[in-house]
Amino acid sequence: MPNRNFLARAVGLALGAALVAWLPAAAQGRQRTPEADSTSSPFMFETAATDPPPVVTHHTITMDGKVLHYTATVGKLPVPDDAGKIEGHLFYIAYTLDNPDPAHPRPVTFSYNGGPGADSVWVDIGGFGPRRAALGDDAQISPPPYTMVDNHQTWLDASDLVFIDAMGTGYSRATSLANLKKAASVSGDLQAFSEFIRLWLYDNNRLNSPVILAGESYGTFRSAGLAGTLLQHHIAASGVVLLSSVLNLMTLSPSMSNDRPYWLALPTLTAIAWYHKKLPADLEKEPLPQVVTAAEQWASTKYEHYLDEGDTLQGAERQQALSEMARFTGLPAEFLNANNLRIGTSQFDTRLLQEQGLVVGRYDGEMTEPVRTPGSPFQMGDPSSNINTPYDHEFINYLRNELDYKTTLEYGDRNAGGAGNPGWNYELGRDWFGTADVTPLLARAFEQVPSMRLMLCEGYFDQATPMFEATNSMKHLFITPAEQSHISIEHYGAGHMLYTHRASRVKLHQDFVNFVHSLPGEH
Repeated sequence: MPNRNFLARAVGLALGAALVAWLPAAAQGRQRTPEADSTSSPFMFETAATDPPPVVTHHTITMDGKVLHYTATVGKLPVPDDAGKIEGHLFYIAYTLDNPDPAHPRPVTFSYNGGPGADSVWVDIGGFGPRRAALGDDAQISPPPYTMVDNHQTWLDASDLVFIDAMGTGYSRATSLANLKKAASVSGDLQAFSEFIRLWLYDNNRLNSPVILAGESYGTFRSAGLAGTLLQHHIAASGVVLLSSVLNLMTLSPSMSNDRPYWLALPTLTAIAWYHKKLPADLEKEPLPQVVTAAEQWASTKYEHYLDEGDTLQGAERQQALSEMARFTGLPAEFLNANNLRIGTSQFDTRLLQEQGLVVGRYDGEMTEPVRTPGSPFQMGDPSSNINTPYDHEFINYLRNELDYKTTLEYGDRNAGGAGNPGWNYELGRDWFGTADVTPLLARAFEQVPSMRLMLCEGYFDQATPMFEATNSMKHLFITPAEQSHISIEHYGAGHMLYTHRASRVKLHQDFVNFVHSLPGEH
């Protein structure tokens, strides 16, 4: 299968290449060659000849000594416009537990990845589905041949699961270029997913089931938006799970007039430096959560102040700022001074372990690889992107041979240059600064459904969506204290894809079970 292209997807296409080092890339993107004729794109049109009907298979998995019998349904649902005209079809895989208690409807969790423009492979066979691609612990790559194994941390024991591919990704197809362009926008994407969720609930007689929205990366942006827009369809989410979150893109988009991303990212840099033993001895001896808390306190007070001083930060105060920042980043004060105390991801990743000839992973700062562009402040590739191959290889094999879904269509994502990707339009939810922000939609959902629960799940070593950014966004929803009490925040010793670490996958499963039990009526 083609390799995944992380950086081309990172910018969300519409925000410009200059933001590559900050915006959340789809930790799940494949690069494709642009096609000369857009009408021939395999990611645009579908026909009856290449679109098999839904396929149903039956399976079992043993968890904690208990055998769970479940049904897997693979297929597509239409996405109609307001007039009922079909604009495309979204591909999905649903896992439902057999013989549920009719008096107690099971929750149903709708899950998807990010990008924008990513399929749902990662959250399915990497994270929460009943089968997963076997990797070594701590995001290390197993040698081929690759295999699928039962996922004993699947969320299926607590909720039915529906994994959805966004339009133009996976096997999801629009009926025209115009409809693909419409879907490649904040509003069009939310409309397509809202329609899918509505129709799936109708078709499966699940309107009485608690609805949970679980997205990763840009999928968290989508979930926050869906929590608000689903209300237009009279569907209220009982819970929202945000994994590796971004809700306001301004917090990831530094500029001469916006220093906020620098101090929000600082605690993540501290965590990575701590992991690689680059901090002072007094910090290295402390547990990571305590070190991160100290970094958050410094970043949100003194570091923010130093940045706000701009050109006037001089003399003894500047030297004090450089000394303090060096303490929390493991970087030389001279390097920090040369960069005016503003360090981007690529700069940090290439400088932290420079003396060892290593660069640090952006998606998982624990991971390293030898420098491949000596002397350059920017790295080529990302060592934490090297775990893609087992997922790519095994997913199609899993679809065809275990779930019995066979098609001649090619499974894939949008990319920055392919004819199937017209670009992403962030027109909905822009704030006064022109930056996409879905926190108002999330706040509206809390206002209309005060009982809604939200769980924020963040990796300590994730530079793509720094953990402090999400925490900061949660503090600025302007909701009531009672509603704020329904938000829980969990941290994991992992990077962007939390579930690639076994210990984090175990914790994430238990956190999800506890979260489901916290929903109204699920005690």
